[in-house]
Amino acid sequence: MGRLRLPPVFTTPLRWNRRATLYTALVLLTLVTVSLIVSSGHWLRTRRIDLTADRLYTLSSGTVQIVDRLQRPLRLTLYFSEHATRDLPKLRSYEQRVRDMLQEIAARSHGRVQLAVVDPVPYSDDEASAEGAGLTPASGGSNGERVFFGLAGSVLAGGADGETAEAAPERALAIPFFDPARESFLEYDIAKLLYELNQVNKPHIGVISSLPVEGNPVLGQQPWVAMQQLAQLFEVKTINPDRLKQVGADIRVLLLIHPKNLPTDALYAIDQYVLRGGRLVVFVDPDAELDDTPGDPASGTLPDHSSNLPRLFAAWGVRYDPHEVVLDRAHALTIELNGTNVSHPAMLGLDAQQLNHGDVVTASLQRIDLSTAGHFDLAPNASARLIPLLQSSADAEAVPAVRVLQASDNPALLLQDYKPDNTNYVFAARLRGSFASAFPERAKQPGHLARSAAGDEVILVADTDLLSDRLWVEPQTILGQVMMRPFANNGEFVSNLVDNLSGSSALLSVRGRSTSQRPFTRVEALRNVADQKFLQKEQELERELAETRQRLEELQPGKGGHGGNVSTEQRREIEQFRQRQLAINKELRDVQHQLNAEIDALGLRLKVINIVVVPALVALLGLLYGWRRTRRNRRRP
Repeated sequence: MGRLRLPPVFTTPLRWNRRATLYTALVLLTLVTVSLIVSSGHWLRTRRIDLTADRLYTLSSGTVQIVDRLQRPLRLTLYFSEHATRDLPKLRSYEQRVRDMLQEIAARSHGRVQLAVVDPVPYSDDEASAEGAGLTPASGGSNGERVFFGLAGSVLAGGADGETAEAAPERALAIPFFDPARESFLEYDIAKLLYELNQVNKPHIGVISSLPVEGNPVLGQQPWVAMQQLAQLFEVKTINPDRLKQVGADIRVLLLIHPKNLPTDALYAIDQYVLRGGRLVVFVDPDAELDDTPGDPASGTLPDHSSNLPRLFAAWGVRYDPHEVVLDRAHALTIELNGTNVSHPAMLGLDAQQLNHGDVVTASLQRIDLSTAGHFDLAPNASARLIPLLQSSADAEAVPAVRVLQASDNPALLLQDYKPDNTNYVFAARLRGSFASAFPERAKQPGHLARSAAGDEVILVADTDLLSDRLWVEPQTILGQVMMRPFANNGEFVSNLVDNLSGSSALLSVRGRSTSQRPFTRVEALRNVADQKFLQKEQELERELAETRQRLEELQPGKGGHGGNVSTEQRREIEQFRQRQLAINKELRDVQHQLNAEIDALGLRLKVINIVVVPALVALLGLLYGWRRTRRNRRRP
């Protein structure tokens, strides 16, 4: 029988088909992946993950409310001088933080906020646009160039898109310069700009005052400069307390300046205004210098220029003595009296250390001038919190106001028997909490409120003189025009108070946040240990120096009876001290070298971990995965 021969099996076409299928699948997968990456830039524009420890790039609930409630299309333009800041890495890093925050807001707005970033190069139209928008350039850029780093915002008429809307801005505001020192208030400043741009009309504020803050047109007296500044930003309404029954709902902020003998109905109206959530700023004073209330010549008593709100303060848990003035010789102002310059401890110039830089109102202020100011404290049964804004140094003393009045011709008398109380007296503060009504007997009246909501606040200031022109501005003639030049930040303090309180509850909830600068905690710990070592050595050196000086005094002629051996012993003591001083200086250098060595060793370890260890671990994992996969494939039949 012959063998049956089968035709040969050809495998090449089958392998080719599998290879072609694999290549086709890879090409399709690549196309799909690229398409997903490109399209996800649009789909996921509003989907972000904040992995920072302090949630720096996550908008607070107050900012989210402001952005979600925008009713008008807005355009934000971030001006940043790229070329001029190439040698300023800290500012460039902060610019990235600002840009990320603005991009997050623009993404959240769903098109209601348009963001543009512009580099205003010198002598360009963009530079002129930045200046026209109200931005303030800073000096110190590369090659002496000016540095622009601010935000211009405008309201667009019509719609959020199209050239017509962009060509017709209704209103414009600006943040002149993003100061890195205010980084913790970055979100507040931007949210405030958005909130103000979204407002159609100026907010209304009310003023009740027994002082001539509005001037006297009949006598040609102008309003105080502080009030003129408020009138530029707000619609100011003067309220007559004698006819006040209820504070209108349109009043965003009520300024109560030097309240004296207010009618009961007016006090009740103020009480209910606060309990409704109204924003109140109270200026009281133990001695208002512009109060022209006369004294009684018959009895010889001094005029009473004090003001107080005893009934409301008692209900709020506030302690305030209208007959007590704070002296602070550490911050006494120098005044001219009878042709000579004298230091007046009742007239104070508070510097940055006495201002609360953790509060948005006083964060960027440098100096506030006060005169014959009182102070606040909390009663033992108070439920509210007192958050200081302005306070004295610990070298301060509280004295009767009559003593200050009696020393008006010779302020040096106030320094006699001066005894510091070692207390930081509070001149101005936020009072935050839930307030009870000061009029429980009116509980049956319609609409009466017995208590405010939790978290309400009142601003208390124990001085009215800080509002007067003489404490913070002076006239200056420029090109024939009389201008008021400020030498203190009193006006900004008042404007910041009203500006902060006039915002919505959402804006007030945007507090200061952490900064993006993360400290090297391990390095700081090493430095702290070294500082302690240095401190101990310095104290040891000072002790030995004092002992040597005392010994040298004993070796002087006529002291100790050493006679002719005086100079020899003196030289020996000096030489011993010099040798010991050299030894201690060497120890100080050794401590510094040890600190630097520990920091360098830490840096070297970090470099090895980042450059060698981590890549080696990744490579090892990759090799292990490949080896296991190869081994598994070999075991397959």
